[in-house]
Amino acid sequence: MNLQRYFGSMTGRLFVFLLIGVIGSASLALGIADARRRADLQRIRLERLVDRVQDFLAFANSASETLRMKLLSGGVPGLYPASGEERIVSVDAELMQRLASRIGDSVRAERVVSSTCFSKPMVPSSYNQLSCWAVSVQLADGTPLKLILISPQTQDWHLPGLDPVFLSILALGVGILTFIAARTAAAPLGDLSRAASTLGGDLDSVPLPERGPYEVRDAIRAFNTMHARLRAHVVERTQILASITHDLQTPLTRLRLRLEKVEDIALRSRLVDDLGGMQLLIREGLDFSRGSQIDEPFAPIALDSLLESLVEDAADSGQTAVLSGRCGYDVEARPRALQRCLANLLDNALKYGGCAEISATVSGDELRIKVRDHGPGIPADKLDTVFEPFVRLENPSSRPTDGAGLGLTIARMLAQKSEADLLLANHPEGGLEACLILRRGLAPARTCAEWAA
Repeated sequence: MNLQRYFGSMTGRLFVFLLIGVIGSASLALGIADARRRADLQRIRLERLVDRVQDFLAFANSASETLRMKLLSGGVPGLYPASGEERIVSVDAELMQRLASRIGDSVRAERVVSSTCFSKPMVPSSYNQLSCWAVSVQLADGTPLKLILISPQTQDWHLPGLDPVFLSILALGVGILTFIAARTAAAPLGDLSRAASTLGGDLDSVPLPERGPYEVRDAIRAFNTMHARLRAHVVERTQILASITHDLQTPLTRLRLRLEKVEDIALRSRLVDDLGGMQLLIREGLDFSRGSQIDEPFAPIALDSLLESLVEDAADSGQTAVLSGRCGYDVEARPRALQRCLANLLDNALKYGGCAEISATVSGDELRIKVRDHGPGIPADKLDTVFEPFVRLENPSSRPTDGAGLGLTIARMLAQKSEADLLLANHPEGGLEACLILRRGLAPARTCAEWAA
């Protein structure tokens, strides 16, 4: 599928919006959760530091002088007297506020460069993993004391790192879910669009199932109602036309018998010609009504054999028709509709061109059947007009028996029954060329044994 066309569709846009929205929301939620976790860890860490300093002071205030000296000489891990060589960075207001709430306002807490807190050198990478503070306090007897407080370092808040495995699982899971959701939401609209585009060519299609959101179900229900009304209208019109043309056959037959009794030969000839034109109009009207009511199923057709039989039928009636090119392919179509369509095109070519050439070629996934005559052709601005019912081009040599202008209308209607396109064009070497384009069920021709099987 063309990506540009897909992402321009409702399914593609829903997929993109859902994918971006879900991944963005999940990432934001993870970031907020991580920020809260880090904030909680920082709060717990500061509380433990305050507890450590408070416990140390409480023990030092109640201990003997000897024990106090041992404590101040580094008896507590991570807490020892300052050497004076520490490099102060800044005041830690948050830690100082927490210490003041427990110990008193005389406390002061400052951040210190980690590498200056140790008397013995360490691996440089170890300094990046530790945080160091200088805490100034007073003992109960008023003795000032400056302590160095060391704790494992925590990183400042930032968005969590993108783990490739986690990101791949998230993207795959969200992508599959959003694709299914978008396709499910847009599928009924796709069915409605396809049904609307084929409505004019096939009024006998089954109603669409009413599924999807209620707005879409309402639209499908309205479309099905319109479809049913159109079909009922066409059936009623066709039945009226068929009834009228059928009932006209009897009085016209009686009229023909009575015309035979006219003694004036010239007058009788003109009246018979007029009557023949009326009968031709009736026959074409019947063909038109029958063509719109064809409801046969699609079936595979040996196209070369069908074209050969049409050419042989024309030759048996004394007309000149040539099959100039075979395709060697079979197609799927409505058999009677396709046969009548090609017969109509062949009769039209023989009528206006005297002879006809038929050829079939395959181009990609299309099979083109061309019926060419050697007549005068049709003006370029009339090539589409001649498909309209009862349209006949002005021709001085036209006779009432030349038709009522329904031949090409019926041919195009029958082509649409087989999901085919019918185009007209003037051939560069003269004459008119009708091209019937078939696309359904195109496959290499089967042998007789395969057809028998």
